[in-house]
Amino acid sequence: MPFVDIKVIAGVFTAEEQRRLVESVSEAVIAVEGEALRPFTHVVITETPSGSWAIGGEAMTTEQVQAKRAAG
Repeated sequence: MPFVDIKVIAGVFTAEEQRRLVESVSEAVIAVEGEALRPFTHVVITETPSGSWAIGGEAMTTEQVQAKRAAG
């Protein structure tokens, strides 16, 4: 059964945004796999501490990601 783990940097998304992510991703997976597997579809968000996630060798902080979100 599907298990989706969404990894994010802690503090980037609000609790409401995380809830919407979990619900939206769940619905997308169920749309593909079929309604019968709804009870077996798991989606979780795992938060990584600020500064503990590197992209291209550069550690990213919550503030850096929030600035990128605001710019986009």
